Amino acid sequence: MDGLDNGGRRCGFGMPGCRWARRGGGRGMGGEASRAGRMLAQGDLKLIALALIAEQPRHGYDIIKVIEERTAGWYAPSPGVVYPALTFLEDIGHVIAQPEGAKKLYVITDDGRDYLAERRDLADAVLERLAAFGESMQQQNGDGGEGGELPPLLRAALDNLRAVAVRQIAKDSDNEAELVAVLARAAGELRKV
Repeated sequence: MDGLDNGGRRCGFGMPGCRWARRGGGRGMGGEASRAGRMLAQGDLKLIALALIAEQPRHGYDIIKVIEERTAGWYAPSPGVVYPALTFLEDIGHVIAQPEGAKKLYVITDDGRDYLAERRDLADAVLERLAAFGESMQQQNGDGGEGGELPPLLRAALDNLRAVAVRQIAKDSDNEAELVAVLARAAGELRKV
């Protein structure tokens, strides 16, 4: 279904159009207090919601909490995007909602399983990206990573480097290999220090 596909567009860490946030604000990529771009590419949330419901029937709130856990607390989609995604999945017949008190318990249908099976690699990649993001943020911000908290000037320099790389890739996405080579050389120089 078109509603779940994202046309091959991927959202990578710090790329234009990507949004990073830590629930409750305060710490984020580049020191943002909340969101700087979209965390998930279009269609990703619907696909991972379907994948999570395939694991076990879930409420919308459960999906928010699982995503927050997988990103080590650094990202939680808002109910304002989760519930419309679930409604969409229900409308196209990929899930059914079973009333459970004041809540709805979402259960995957056979059509939903078939759809997910065709896109399992993409769903797994998105879930892995969320987990990698959480690990990256923990390391970057000293939450259990090596080396602890970064000094403010070093953090500012790294934020500047990230911002420049994001601007360059936004100008021309074909220069990704060149940007990676520049960053690899910089990493090599840092190893010598």
